[in-house]
Order: sequence, then structure tokens, then C-alpha cells
Amino acid sequence: MNELLSPVASYYTQKIKEFGPQPKGVDWNGEDGQLLRFQQLCQVLDPAAPFSIVDVGCGYGALFDFLLDRFQSFEYIGIDISETMIETARDLHKQKPQGRFVTGTAPEEPVDFAVASGIFNVRLGGDEDAWKAYIRETLTRMNQFTKRGFAFNCLTSYSDADRMRPDLHYADPCELFDLCKRTFSRNVALLHDYGLYEFTIVVRK
Repeated sequence: MNELLSPVASYYTQKIKEFGPQPKGVDWNGEDGQLLRFQQLCQVLDPAAPFSIVDVGCGYGALFDFLLDRFQSFEYIGIDISETMIETARDLHKQKPQGRFVTGTAPEEPVDFAVASGIFNVRLGGDEDAWKAYIRETLTRMNQFTKRGFAFNCLTSYSDADRMRPDLHYADPCELFDLCKRTFSRNVALLHDYGLYEFTIVVRK
């Protein structure tokens, strides 16, 4: 793990130890916002056919539970840079064979879809240019290991100035939309209308 992500892994490890497997354990305010984020990200999925999906930055596996309640046939891989998160997710879902959890940043084999919720937000003391490069590199990697599409969210640079925190990264939605549109696919959606200080980008291939 590089110097940029090591403090982030420690940050989330501390959160899950402090709050346990609940939204605060992955640094979200509450369940309502978490579910709303999942709804936006899962617009990339096609419920008409079986699919495989990687959850990049899976935390304790809340998205896996969300999918189990809504989709009939899928294979799920949750990956996270925090070993404690992965251990927690494995323990919670050990009776659910269609999901597995591994430590890392990318799967070993291609999948149909990938989603990433919140992994670009907590920059801590990392250099801003280096963090932007990390976002681009991660999206490029997600594009490479997905066959049908991917989706991700970011805090928005359109947030109210008095609510912005110096340890968080607020991305320019137009800049990332342009990157995805020019680099990954002609079929790209920018969702910035669901009431949170963030946006979701959906890339369909």
C-alpha cells in the first residue's frame, strides 16, 4: 500500500473498531444517506440478467446486503484496503456463499460491473494533486477490469463552503464527467440531483 492510502486504511480501521458494522463505522452519517448512495450507484446494473460485481472499498459489506434484497442472481466480490473491514465483512456474511471479501484494491479477474462508494472522499493530509492522480488511476483500473460498466461517487466541489472540511476531497463533477466521457465510454451519466453534497457518475459500456 502506498504512502497516500496507508493513513486512509488506518482511519477506516479506527472507524470500524469504534462504531462497528453500521454507517458510522465507514464514516457515513446514517443509514438513509447510505441507502440513497447505493440506489444511485446501482443504476449501472442490469437486473434483467445475472451479473458479477466488485465493490471497491466495500467496508463491512453493506452494499452486499442491499443487493441481496433487490437482485436474484449475482456474484459479489468486496475489496477493501483495511484488513479489519474485510474481517468484519467476512464474519457478518459467512453464511452467504455468493459473496466473498478480499483485501486489496482490485479483483484478480474481470467482472461485469464495479462500484465505489466514498473511497475518494477522505484525503486526510494527502497532497491534492497526488489525490487527483489516485482518482484517475483508480477509475482507469476499474475500467480495465469491468466488462459492462462501473459507477462511483465523490463529494462535490459545489458544496457550501462553510460545510467543507480540510481533511476531505471535494471533486469537480464536470472534470470527472469529461474524463469518463472522453476516456472510458460514450455512455456516461452524471447524477447530481439526489439531495446530498456529492455526485455519482455512471459509466456504461
